[in-house]
Amino acid sequence: MELLQSLPANIVIFLIFTFVIATAGTYFTRIADKLADITKLGEALFGAVFVGISTSLPGIVASVTAAYQNHPQLAVSNAIGGIILQTAFLGIADITYRKANIEHASASITSLMQGGLLILLLTLVLLGMFTPDISLPGINPTSILLIVIYLIGIKLIALSRKTPMWRPRKTPQTVADIPHYFYKTKRPVKKLWLRFFIFALIVAFAGFMITEAGIGIVKHTKLSESFVGGLFTAGSSSIPELVVAIAAVRQRSLALAMGDIIGGNTFDVLFIAFADFAFHRGSIYHALTSTQVFMIALTLLLTAILLMGLLYREKYGPGRIGWESLLILILSVCGYCLIFFKLV
Repeated sequence: MELLQSLPANIVIFLIFTFVIATAGTYFTRIADKLADITKLGEALFGAVFVGISTSLPGIVASVTAAYQNHPQLAVSNAIGGIILQTAFLGIADITYRKANIEHASASITSLMQGGLLILLLTLVLLGMFTPDISLPGINPTSILLIVIYLIGIKLIALSRKTPMWRPRKTPQTVADIPHYFYKTKRPVKKLWLRFFIFALIVAFAGFMITEAGIGIVKHTKLSESFVGGLFTAGSSSIPELVVAIAAVRQRSLALAMGDIIGGNTFDVLFIAFADFAFHRGSIYHALTSTQVFMIALTLLLTAILLMGLLYREKYGPGRIGWESLLILILSVCGYCLIFFKLV
């Protein structure tokens, strides 16, 4: 693209479409909260599947575009960096919710199982990096396995919500996932779904433009693909999750906020599988470096800390933010510092 031949042009386009994604994410929240109640899926499951996937569209486009243009490190760093940032967003959302720690108020079997599924998928990515470099019609078997296990996991999560074998103990600070919206006709519901998919298309196109700008920034600066993908493109394409999380918290839709982040994180691992489909120079898992291994290990650490917070359910922490949220924020910043200074 002619417009992307200079660094200033790349930066301007990057900022413009970051704003587009942020604006669309605001409307996502309002529509998703209503649809969660109408479909009777509940905020946690609806946030994990529909909102998580829809707000992940910019990231999908970013990773696939980067892989197709032979930037595998940028593609995978965008996927994993998005998970790191989105997990940190929960810490930011926790700061905005002053009544109790968000992990305490929004604990659910859905969120716990999503976290377990995320750890499982990330572990498969690591194993894929150390398996023989095998590609069946240009696709590594690990990519197929990731998609299959994700679908099985979502099915199990839906069943666990329908007939739960475990429930969090209710306290005065617990915010129940109770429907707030009721519609007597189908017309408003159809309009909501239409608006939902329109915004999804908008953020998908914005994700493509952000990737083009990100690749241009790499070419015009000395920044590594891992840092640009893990922070800039991942951060920009993850803005909907931040907007949704904070807006949902303000609306007291805590299960929607938690489901959006953890469910979105789980789906983001599939970016790597999609990127492998688009990467034409062998297996994308074998094109990665120690920096991506470090990012995956950091993501596993942050997810484990979050799950422990959801299980322990501390009501109040330092400055009314949970210890797990504070620790996640600190570790995320330290991790990006190590990547920026190329110490990993």
